[in-house]
Amino acid sequence: MDMSKAEWRKSRRSGAEGGNCVETARNLPGLVAVRDSKVPSGPVLVFAADEWNEFLSSVKSYGI
Repeated sequence: MDMSKAEWRKSRRSGAEGGNCVETARNLPGLVAVRDSKVPSGPVLVFAADEWNEFLSSVKSYGI
């Protein structure tokens, strides 16, 4: 999948010290891409937008 148009944003919960950093790209039609910001050329996970939103809702319901 071509990720050249992905607009990556770092999680607000990622620390400035470079610890657990997650970036998402939500500008891909119907998809959300996720990667480790410390390894931008590494693997990317791609989810359907509704699956990603369901995942976030589940995480929030557990207070994580």
